[in-house]
Amino acid sequence: MRENFYKRLAAFKTADAINAIHGVPVSSDAKFLSEKWVRGELTGEQMKQELLDLHRKIAEEEKRV
Repeated sequence: MRENFYKRLAAFKTADAINAIHGVPVSSDAKFLSEKWVRGELTGEQMKQELLDLHRKIAEEEKRV
C-alpha cells in the first residue's frame, strides 16, 4: 500500500511539474482531488469523474450568466 502511495505521489509531482513548464494552470479543486488520489481516498476513475462533474457544473453556471 505504501509503495502505491509513493508511485502516486511521484505521478502527481510529475504532472504538476509538466503543467508548470507549459504554463497550464491547475485549479485548487483539481489539486485537492489529486491529493485525495495520492492518499488512496479516490480511484483514478473517481477522480476523473469528480473533475468532469465539476467542469460541467462550472459550464452550466457560465451559461446562466
